[in-house]
Amino acid sequence: MKDDLFSSAAEQQLRAQAPLAARMRPRSLDEVVGQTHLVAKGSPLRTLIEADKISSIIFWGPPGTGKTTLAEVIALTTQRSFERLSAVSAGVKDVREVIERATDRLGQFGRGTIVFIDEIHRFSTSQQDALLPSVENGVITLIGATTENPYFEINSPLRSRSTLFRLEPLLVSDITTLLERGLIAEGLQAQAQAIEALATRSGGDARQALTSLEVACALAQENHEIVSLEHVNAALGVSALRYGRDDHYDVVSAFIKGIRGSDPQAGLFWLARMLESGDDAKFIARRLVILASEDIGMADPNALVVAVAAATALEHVGLPEAQLNLAQAVVYLATAPKSNRVALAIWSAREDIRKGVNTEVPAHLRDGHYQAAKEFGHGQGYVYPHDDPRGWVSQQYLPDEAIGSISRQTEYYKPSAHGLEQGISDRLKPEATTESSEKDK
Repeated sequence: MKDDLFSSAAEQQLRAQAPLAARMRPRSLDEVVGQTHLVAKGSPLRTLIEADKISSIIFWGPPGTGKTTLAEVIALTTQRSFERLSAVSAGVKDVREVIERATDRLGQFGRGTIVFIDEIHRFSTSQQDALLPSVENGVITLIGATTENPYFEINSPLRSRSTLFRLEPLLVSDITTLLERGLIAEGLQAQAQAIEALATRSGGDARQALTSLEVACALAQENHEIVSLEHVNAALGVSALRYGRDDHYDVVSAFIKGIRGSDPQAGLFWLARMLESGDDAKFIARRLVILASEDIGMADPNALVVAVAAATALEHVGLPEAQLNLAQAVVYLATAPKSNRVALAIWSAREDIRKGVNTEVPAHLRDGHYQAAKEFGHGQGYVYPHDDPRGWVSQQYLPDEAIGSISRQTEYYKPSAHGLEQGISDRLKPEATTESSEKDK
């Protein structure tokens, strides 16, 4: 009896001393803030939780979006035993012990076991494989939480036996609700602009928002003040942007697509996002150089010059000054006419090569400068374009099979009607070149 009282008192003391984010953790689905697509009344996940019929699942989302919270709500509502493992510290031995206990529990009492594994992406392949048989035969129900893309980090067999639920960053309104609850828990008041700043700068991370609020409250309590914007700024220090590996690729994708879509505002926004997150500026510059040829090409050949100049400027002056050069390049590329015809041309040509199109050089195009070359017919029949008053001659420059391949599909390079490519298209028409030559006469 004394032990029970002591344990209860210790638990209450620990709960009182716990960080605000831990003390604010919901104990029912109705208390969960955000993720309405998962926890709204009538949603599939909520229905399964309330009926205690949940099967193996993986919660995937950024930090502070409620993955552990949902797992703990399940722990409080389920009639099954609940075991918790951390992939950071647990090994294969720990996994096997949990499975043994689950097997005994199921055999002796007919009671199932839910195993929650936080940061499951940190489990090695062998650790994940150790879970698979028990998940497959129903000895355990797995709940995994991960901030990393499960399609890259979770074994395919384990992933295919689990339902994937994607958690999104919380909305500013959701964070505001949590902060207001946090103020009540701390017994303090705050300026509206202080709450707004915290909610806006948290990046959709509830844990970060509540932790920053706790620090701001501690600063305010020193002088018996309400929480002000000054306290919040001191608590935040600098805006900590969420920027994991998935975020990096998503932001880069948005950056490229914004410029390709001729939206300079979007290009600058995502450039700022990457720079503020500490992304590699050289990587950004390389992407601009690639985009200049892939998405603009001959519609504005100067785009490549600008992109390369920005990359060179970055090498010479570095950041933060080179942000100006990168921004100039982004604006130029975004507002330039677009064409992917150069990219399509080289991709099509390489595809023909891979398919085995004959690559033998026609005899009249072969090198005829070395001794005895003429005996093989090399160079014979070649017409020098500069000797023609038009500056070009109509002669075969491709192997016969390659010409056939082009005629079956289309030219490798076919100029668009955008930007300078319209003029290129005109120049490539034989009749236009002839007319130009006649005018020169």
